[in-house]
Parts: sequence; structure tokens; C-alpha cells
Amino acid sequence: MASMSFSLPKAALDQLKGFITLCRSKPEVLHNEELTFFSDYLLSMGASLPPKPDQKPKEEQKSEPKAAAKDQEPDVEMEVESEESDVELDMDGVIGDPSPDEPHEMGDSTKKEMTDQEMENFDEKRSEAMQAFSEGEWDKAMGLFTEAIKLNPNSAAMFAKRGTCFLKLSPPAPRACVRDCSRAIELNPDNAAAYKFRGRANRLLGNFTEAAKDLSTACKIDFDEKADEWLKEVQPNAKKLAEHNRKKERKAAEKELKDRQDRVKKAKEAREKASKEQQDQEPDMGGMGGMGGMGGMGGLGGLINDPEMMAAFSDPEVAAAFKDISSNPANIMKYQGNPKVMALVTKMASKMGGMGGGMPGMGGMGGGMPGMGGGFPGMGGLGAMFGGMGGGAGPGAGAGSGAGSTPPPAGAPKPPTSTDDLD
Repeated sequence: MASMSFSLPKAALDQLKGFITLCRSKPEVLHNEELTFFSDYLLSMGASLPPKPDQKPKEEQKSEPKAAAKDQEPDVEMEVESEESDVELDMDGVIGDPSPDEPHEMGDSTKKEMTDQEMENFDEKRSEAMQAFSEGEWDKAMGLFTEAIKLNPNSAAMFAKRGTCFLKLSPPAPRACVRDCSRAIELNPDNAAAYKFRGRANRLLGNFTEAAKDLSTACKIDFDEKADEWLKEVQPNAKKLAEHNRKKERKAAEKELKDRQDRVKKAKEAREKASKEQQDQEPDMGGMGGMGGMGGMGGLGGLINDPEMMAAFSDPEVAAAFKDISSNPANIMKYQGNPKVMALVTKMASKMGGMGGGMPGMGGMGGGMPGMGGGFPGMGGLGAMFGGMGGGAGPGAGAGSGAGSTPPPAGAPKPPTSTDDLD
């Protein structure tokens, strides 16, 4: 038996080499269901396969597709975070607040008045607190200011001073300072010291926008060189954040505009689709179905669409008269004295006479319009008569009534020209 020799394309060999490299680095890949044919071949050749990896719990396997799907969805929050990271801020001097944010004594905010004894005690505690403050004994001063606040919870100066003490501690407690200074500002919106030290506390917390606003307000109320120095420290970061917020607001506005335009477009498309579907569902009235080639009907459509005409034909007397006239147009002489019939005849003549030469195609309407459900009974030779009344009957106009129809006598009085009886 001749030996078989063949060569593989270089691309196939490269792929095979890559697969072998993968098997060496991750032998557990051989347990892949798609490679069952290959693992069976290896086993048939006496090879031993690496141990099968442990299966993940079913709950974990189910959660993976959800997580993958979530990763694929556009995450607005991630986009916002990435935008925030684009702002390069100088964080030098930001210490945060390592102390726990525990509430401290704020006094009874509902207390409005003090007794004489309380006022005397308050003055004593305030003097002691200010003495300790001036000597730099911050913990002692804080305690004394707290005692004063209990006696007079409406003193903005006591809250502002105690807030300053919180910044003097080691380590500082900027959140407690913000709380005290905010209370002081509530009690006295013109307290420059409260704005100054709340601005400093916000700077230590990294709240540059709030810090710049507070320090600027403090300088406006009562200019202070230290407050102005602190303001200049935070202004660069505050300006970067302000510019960043303007860009973010502009993007949000553009996105909102685009979303609104998309909604309007979708709503318009939905209306157009619904209108088209409605038109498709409506019956096609072209040619009037069983009226045999009467497509469009010219001026006769005006008769059908005229509510006054249809109301007149609903009168049994008028309907009977027109049935009689349709059998023999000469019978119109019988109704010369009937204003309802003659007014309707005049109006029909004016409408049908405008069809240009007396409705030459009306000849085929002999025998009435059975498809009209009782309207215009037996229109027979009326086409010729009304055509003639509006400008002369065209060729073939009398075909429906027959050639022997007798025209009205020449001496007959003219029908009335007013339609007031119909109005």
C-alpha cells in the first residue's frame, strides 16, 4: 500500500501550533464540549487528560451572564465618574475628617428668653470661654462655650467661636466646625467669622466650591486678610469645578434636547404609520363599485355630498315626485306649482349643469342607481334634462330615458331660480 503524503497550508499549521500552545498553557481546555472529538481521539491513542476543573455553582454561573450584560449597557454613572476624574484638582492641604461625625450639644433651639440668673451665668461662662480661647486652651474653651450655648442657644457668636475651636484641635474636626458655623449663620446671616471658618473647614474637607463661596462672602461682609489668603488657595480648584459643571450641564441639556427630538420623531412616525394603516383598512371608493365606470362622477358627487340635497330626498313627497319625473321627464310639468320639488330641481340643474356640456356620460345611468341605497331613485333620464338646464345636454345624454322623451312645452313658465326653500 502506497504511503500517503500531503502538506498542510502554512496558515493551518500556524493555527495548529497556536492550539497546541494553548493546550500546554491551559490543559483544562481539553474538557471543552466543543473539543470532545479531540479528547476522545487522545484517549484512544492512550493519552491521559488533565483533571477536570471544578464546576462553578449554578447561582454563580447564572449571575455571570447578567453581569456581562450589565457591563455592556452604557452606564451613565460610570460616565459621570470618568468625567469627574478628568478634573485635575490640587488636593494639597485636604485632610478630610478622621474623627467620627458625632452630634454635639447644640442647645435648645426653641428657647427664646433667659431669666436674669441665666443671663448672669451666661455672661460669666462667656468671659471664661473667651479667656481660655485667647490662651489657646482649645479643649477647655470648647467646654465653656458649650456651657454658654446651653444657657443661651441663640448666640451666634458662641457657635462661631466653638466652631473655630474645632478647627484648632489636633486633629481638626472640620465637620463639627461646619455644623456650628452653619448654626451661627442661621442665627445671624451677617456673621463674617462664621463664613470665614466654615469656608476654611470646607477647604480641609475638599469642598472647594463651598469653601470659595463662604470665604468670598466673609470678605464681602468684613474684609479679612487671612480669609482673603484662604480664598486665593481654593479659587483655582473652584474655577475648574465650575467650568466642569458648566460642561456637564451643557452636555445634559444637549442630551435632553436630542432625547426630546427623538421622542417627537418617533411620535410622528407612529402617527404616520397609524394613519397609513387606517387608510389601508378603509374601503376603496374609486369608481363607486357597482356604478360601472362612473369613477369620480364629476358634479354628481356634489349632489351626494350635499346635506341639503340628501335631506330633501328624504322627504317622501319629493322622492315620489322625482320617481315620477324619472319615468318621464315631461311629468315635471305636474310639479310646477310645488315649491319644494321645483327648488330641488333648480338646485340639481345648477350643480349638474356645471359638468361641462350636460354630463355626456350619464346615458348609462338609466334605471336608477340601485347601489345608492334608495338615494336618487330612478335617475334615468334626469341626466339629460339637468344637463340641458345647465348648459345643454351632451351627446348621449338622453340614452337612459329613451330617444322619444318629450321636452317641456316652449311656453311653460321657468322654474324658480332661488333655493331659499331648501335653506
